[in-house]
Amino acid sequence: MHRRLAIFTSKVLVNANPIPITTATSTNLLYTQSNPLNPRANGFAFFRLLSFTPGHRRVQDPDDPSNLMKEDGVSVCSQMWIENFREPDRTANNLTTYLRRFELWVLAYQKVCADDMGAYMPRSAIQRSALEDLLALRNAVLDNRFKWGARLDFHIKSPKDKTDYRSLSKRKIKAILTTTQPAAFQDKIVQEVLFMILEPIYEARFSQKSFAFRPGRNAHTVLRVIRRNFAGYLWYIKGDLSTILDGMKVGLVIGALMRDVRDKKVIDLIKEALTTPVITSRMEEPKKKTKRKYQKKRVLAEDEPKPDPYWLDTFFGFAPEEAEKLPSWGHCGILSPLLANICLDELDQWMEGKLKEFYRPSKSDVIWNSPEGEAEHGNTSWPEFVPTSGPDKTRKMDYVRYGGHILIGVRGPRADAATLRKQLIEFVDQKYTLKIDNESLPIEHITKGIMFLDHVLCRRVVYPTLRYTATGGKIISEKGVGTLLSVTASLKQCIKQFRKLNFLKGDRDPDPQPCFRMFHATQAHTNAQMNKFLSTMVEWYRYADNRKKIVNFCSYIIRGSLAKLYAAKYKLRSRAKVYKIGSRNLSRPLKEKKGSSPDYHNLLRMGLAESIDGLQYTRMSHVPETDYTPFPSNWIPDHEKALLEYISLDDPKTLEDQRLSIRKQGLVSTQDYISMLVWNYKRNAIVMDQLSLIKTGGNNTEKEQHSLLGPDQDTYDQKSKEEEEHEEGFDMAEI
Repeated sequence: MHRRLAIFTSKVLVNANPIPITTATSTNLLYTQSNPLNPRANGFAFFRLLSFTPGHRRVQDPDDPSNLMKEDGVSVCSQMWIENFREPDRTANNLTTYLRRFELWVLAYQKVCADDMGAYMPRSAIQRSALEDLLALRNAVLDNRFKWGARLDFHIKSPKDKTDYRSLSKRKIKAILTTTQPAAFQDKIVQEVLFMILEPIYEARFSQKSFAFRPGRNAHTVLRVIRRNFAGYLWYIKGDLSTILDGMKVGLVIGALMRDVRDKKVIDLIKEALTTPVITSRMEEPKKKTKRKYQKKRVLAEDEPKPDPYWLDTFFGFAPEEAEKLPSWGHCGILSPLLANICLDELDQWMEGKLKEFYRPSKSDVIWNSPEGEAEHGNTSWPEFVPTSGPDKTRKMDYVRYGGHILIGVRGPRADAATLRKQLIEFVDQKYTLKIDNESLPIEHITKGIMFLDHVLCRRVVYPTLRYTATGGKIISEKGVGTLLSVTASLKQCIKQFRKLNFLKGDRDPDPQPCFRMFHATQAHTNAQMNKFLSTMVEWYRYADNRKKIVNFCSYIIRGSLAKLYAAKYKLRSRAKVYKIGSRNLSRPLKEKKGSSPDYHNLLRMGLAESIDGLQYTRMSHVPETDYTPFPSNWIPDHEKALLEYISLDDPKTLEDQRLSIRKQGLVSTQDYISMLVWNYKRNAIVMDQLSLIKTGGNNTEKEQHSLLGPDQDTYDQKSKEEEEHEEGFDMAEI
């Protein structure tokens, strides 16, 4: 055995390439040789040295899919966003190159796994078998072998799907093929890749008047835009085109898509997703109901798992009508909202053209008298203030769209609003083959109140004192008349939503009802869930003028509902008894916990320990004020602002313009200032202040620039002579 090992070692030493020994390796060898107590001295260090190979000489596995990832998937997506925002009108011809990028497929796999499993999977945690399956899925898509809606044959499966489809019985296979099944895991990955490719293309083209299903925009953005831009409009047209979100003809969708995308592979994939039929469950005959035996319900212990978060389901029941409908077309999945916005973008562009045609400024109007109509309002303390006096007024119009719901504000006579409504009906009929009538597009006056996103738009008449300077410098004060746009949360709609969730009954005098769905949860868990629900409601009504009133009403309903629940659960008979024991915010325990230590019980009784969080916002003074933060007129989201700033700074022309403007103003940039400081210190060995530098830079600009670029030849010769003399003197001193 030892002889074979020696022969093998000699062959390795003869045939092997010379091994470069680094400092660390030599140090380890010296330590191994010099330390007799080291257990590695008996040959192990020698074999460790033999097994060492430099990093650049390691042979990579050519079949490893991770070799296809040249850069990070997020950086690829960022580059796509930058390219499309740099040239927003460019037609996308070759998207197959992005479809081939394996980095995007890995990123899509990570996102779908996060949605499917509830946890983010880093790239290092993805197994090689999953990467191979992902590569097979990509190749199937590129080779036109991928089929949408597959039920049994998958290229890749979810990590939590352990089903062996080859060993299923015929009955189970038939049930899978004939009943409604959730979207396949591989379908979601393909949808995610297409979404990452198409979203930056269309986000650079979409109108700023649409706010649904887009990043950085939500229902709050719509409310702030309405408060900022819709002040002074008398007539409103509210339209409901949400039937478009239920489905459109494939030809219309593909036609709208091909206006900006001319890649055949991507178009064919989306077309197949729209045309492939979706299998739904068959109608089964209702079975006879059988009576179940009574089972005694028990309260969960502290260590047992709690029920699903009730507040999430409750808040989704509060979604407004305009936001509750989400499009789902065929097998498109997450692509459906983007495709809906692509189709409705033609309506947005048509309406923007109408806004420019309709706008007619008036010189006597103090608000909208600029050619663009985007001037800031005159009263800075009230940006929503619009004066109503004056014989000649500006005619102006504005428009917003949230999903399939549109809102148009008109400042002018009602006849103009009626003409616009007629044109809008003709456009929708011609473009989307959707028949709508005048009842679907009502024209309402601001005095009646317009409901949009569960908020009522109305106006308040105010009489401020207007001060201005007349000819001759005389200041005149007059009592003016104007209007303020009020965005108020609808109490009626709030009662309707609570009644839908079985929290109360009655309209005029609402009476809270016990929420028995939280019967099995403990008091601490129930209070915590309802506090989350209340916090979400406070955030939802953040920009409502009556925020305090509406949140106080919600707190009253929830508190009364919990009090009735606890009265039935702990047999306390009435809400008054519950409030007496548990206090106003239900923070005291209504029933002693069995098995608790006396020390903890004493601390709880003395108020030194809190085990139960009380309900929030039990008094109106606890509710935060309405957010009246000023909103800019031409607002864009933060990510788009950062993209545009990056593109402008990346352009060398921008830097040159900045330098020219600095020179014209007689200023000094930060880089030049530091360079001048360093140069003056090296030349004169004195520290100059900023004022003297600016003065010298303003008086002798050419001289300073020349000094910054480099010294003259005479200066260089003089400096060299001084250095030589200094060196000679130093040598003499040494002698």
